[in-house]
Order: sequence, then structure tokens, then C-alpha cells
Amino acid sequence: MRAGRAPNGDVITPRAVVLVEGNSDRVALHTLATRLGRDLVAEGIEVVAMGGITNTRTFASRYGPHGLGVTLAGLYDAAEEAVLRQGLVATGLARASDGLSGLGFYKCSADLEDELIRALGVEAVEAVIDAAGEARSLRLLERMPAQRGWTREAVLRRFIGVRSGRKARYAALLVDALEPGEVPEPLASVLAR
Repeated sequence: MRAGRAPNGDVITPRAVVLVEGNSDRVALHTLATRLGRDLVAEGIEVVAMGGITNTRTFASRYGPHGLGVTLAGLYDAAEEAVLRQGLVATGLARASDGLSGLGFYKCSADLEDELIRALGVEAVEAVIDAAGEARSLRLLERMPAQRGWTREAVLRRFIGVRSGRKARYAALLVDALEPGEVPEPLASVLAR
């Protein structure tokens, strides 16, 4: 739901925008919202995949107080905190000393996949991969010399991220596999906001 025109000609502006790095984050949030009985589009919430954290300034300018003026929130990877902060500071949405969670931006410890793997546990993630028909591909990856000595969690993260489209596919599958009390804090927090 981008700012645009409704079929009746009215301009549609979202009530809030959640900025995320990529499509898998967007898929995970929509999947979780659906599981919780929410329809983000109907609520006027747009989840925007920015195509990388370095695009924060562009998207925060477009949707924030100097653009459409809608409420902003977001998810980010811990390693990208400085880049996110820089983009928010450049648009006047934050000061260098502001806590990002107070602004509605929630940190994933490594990335979304890491959060989901930790929440579910290795065995449950492997069961999801098996049910998706990709257990053989996972076993092949595990046996490759470059992955020898890696933790099972690291191999799973690599498996999920190695093929185009797989991150988004598994974002939905892993979120669907979560029990209600297993939802990673960053996902729960951004939806609660």
C-alpha cells in the first residue's frame, strides 16, 4: 500500500511504515501478523523492504516527518546499527545518542534468520527444511569442505541464505513453525509498536 490512488481516486497514505532491510524481513512480518490474526494492509501499515540498510536515509526521508509524515518503525541487524543510525540522524529522526528501540527500531542479534533459528532450535529448523523437501540439499552443504567445523546454526544460516528466494521462503516457513511463546523479541516488538 504505497502512497497512491485508490480505485475511487482517493489518495492512499499508510498510517505507519515499517522499514526492513530486505524481502525476507517483510515476508516474516506479514506472516507473523497473519498468524496473530492481523491484516497489516487493512490496518494501514506498510512494510517496506529497502533493498539494504544503506537505503535508510532515502526511505526515512520519503516516509518520515519531512516526507509523508507517517509513523516509522523498523528491524535491523546488529552489525548494521551504525549505518541505520546514520541514516536516521541524517533525516533528523534521531540524534546520535538516541536509543533506537525508543524510536521503534528493533535489533536482531545477527539477523532475522539467526533470531528464527534460535527461537525454534536446530532440530525444529531441520524438520522445517525436511518438510520443505530440501533435507538432501542441506546434507550436501554440510559435507562441503568449507562448512566443516561450522556450528549447525551457522550451516543453517548459510543454507537459508545461499539460494535466491530461499530467505523469503524460509522466513514464512520458520515463522509458521513458531509456537506463540517463541516469537523473537524484535519481531514481536515491531508488531506491538
